[in-house]
Amino acid sequence: MNSTPGVGATVRTRVRIPLTFGDGYSTAAEAVTFDGLGDGREHLALILGEFRPQGTPLVRLHSECLTGDVFGSARCDCGPQLRESAQRIAEAGGVLLYLRQEGRDIGLYNKLDAYALQDGGLDTYQANAALGLPEDGRDYTAAAQMLSALGIAAVDLLTNNPDKPRQLRELGIAVRTTVPTGVHATATNMRYLRAKVERTGHTIRLIG
Repeated sequence: MNSTPGVGATVRTRVRIPLTFGDGYSTAAEAVTFDGLGDGREHLALILGEFRPQGTPLVRLHSECLTGDVFGSARCDCGPQLRESAQRIAEAGGVLLYLRQEGRDIGLYNKLDAYALQDGGLDTYQANAALGLPEDGRDYTAAAQMLSALGIAAVDLLTNNPDKPRQLRELGIAVRTTVPTGVHATATNMRYLRAKVERTGHTIRLIG
């Protein structure tokens, strides 16, 4: 993990775009792109609501999930978390970082291979390991670079994942508090959510 998040990262482009979700919720965002991100990927910041970088904005690090975010797959809770986060950040004022880390950074094809293994009984982390891949390979150095480029030194972090605040703090971004997302449990994703709680300590209150 790179310990110098601010080096070389600058804002490239800012443009206003409308956002509309499948349930009809809509808002507007300022989409921000960057030059100089350490991993060379096209990550995106969406500034929502009344944004004050000198304060402590509400921030979400959301890893790309094509199946959940775009196609509405119910095998995970990514799509509902994205929708919830957009509204909560728009109301509070802050930034949603959309990070190109599909499948906890194993890629789309590998994620679908892992799905096939999950159908055979493995959980989401075991399936990644069975493919010879990390259980969770995400590195949030680029996220810290993006926040620094936006002038943000401290955040309230919208997450259930204890690894995200830990990494941000190590990268020099202060995390004042963590704010849990809602629980988006269904019969289809319950095994996935339980694995996140039991294996990586996600703060998700599951019933049953």
